[in-house]
Amino acid sequence: MALDHVRWYFTDATFSPTDLGHTNIGLFFTRWITHFCAPAFIFLAGTSAFLSTTRGTSRFGLARYLFTRGLWLVLLELTAVHLAWTFSLDYGGLHLGVLWAIGWSMVIMAGLIYLPLPVLAVLGVGMIATHNLADSVSLDTFKHSDGSLSGFGWLVSFLHIPHRPISYPLIPWVGVMMLGYAFAPVLLMPRTVRQWLPLGVGIASITTFVLLRSTNVYGDPGPWSIQRDTLYSVLSFLNTHKYPPSLLYLLMTLGPALIAITVFQRSSGRLAKFFVTFGRVPLFFYLAHLYLIHGLVLIVAYWQDEDIASYLTSFARFPEPWGVSLPMVYEVWLGVVLMLYPLCRWFAGVKARNQRRWWSGYI
Repeated sequence: MALDHVRWYFTDATFSPTDLGHTNIGLFFTRWITHFCAPAFIFLAGTSAFLSTTRGTSRFGLARYLFTRGLWLVLLELTAVHLAWTFSLDYGGLHLGVLWAIGWSMVIMAGLIYLPLPVLAVLGVGMIATHNLADSVSLDTFKHSDGSLSGFGWLVSFLHIPHRPISYPLIPWVGVMMLGYAFAPVLLMPRTVRQWLPLGVGIASITTFVLLRSTNVYGDPGPWSIQRDTLYSVLSFLNTHKYPPSLLYLLMTLGPALIAITVFQRSSGRLAKFFVTFGRVPLFFYLAHLYLIHGLVLIVAYWQDEDIASYLTSFARFPEPWGVSLPMVYEVWLGVVLMLYPLCRWFAGVKARNQRRWWSGYI
């Protein structure tokens, strides 16, 4: 996630990294590898919600927590996150991203957790598997004569079709959270089951992705095609639709994520503890890394004797030419992660010492 955001702010590339007519291998995979973030975040948010019930949280207490924390995340998206992206109070460039999706999904889950787990699993799988049936629906159908969206059009955008400022409509993200919630009991099963069942489901997901993608029949609005060489044809095969996430996108990302759950259950040592530190304070890290990355942009702009005011806006509005090469992007990314580690370690300690305080579950 941090790598993707550093790339957005610092790259000198003026085209999309998934534009096969302009991109290169390094830039494409720098973007592609970050596709795993949002699906894993939202899936594991559902898993975490269920696991909280094993620590004594009642069903009503969990519903209240999901509802209030969901609204809190939506508020953060509209305030602290927007300010981090733009360093201004101009809402003309408002972008409603992953916290928006997680927040509203939690609000909906506050009611859905009263359903039996098998029902949630079926609903989650059904939403993920079938939402691409609506790929042919266009927002143009719901526009007034002056080009503005109707009220029903905004509802459609909120639910499924991205339209500025909504980049993360709820369908199928809420289905991913339902599936994560239904998956959680697997992690409470005997060791053999919790290690091999996610592995099997992950392999099955990847296999299904390959089979469906190869046919170009269903599962993604953008078919793959033969490109100028074999490698770029592979890139076309992997280049699935994120906004909203297609069935193939989610199979391609959640499959390896489930395999990773199997692998990382056995992880230990200093390297594992390093990553666990960030995992203990995910929201804190998310907010801090956005402010740090944008702050570094201002420092570089000042060092280059440029007008700082030109960078008090979204990265999409930065003046050109701007940015550094891809190797430098990776150096900045590593610097961001290393600078945030001691801060996250400190805050993880604060949370641990105050885990019974009401606010500890909201930051």
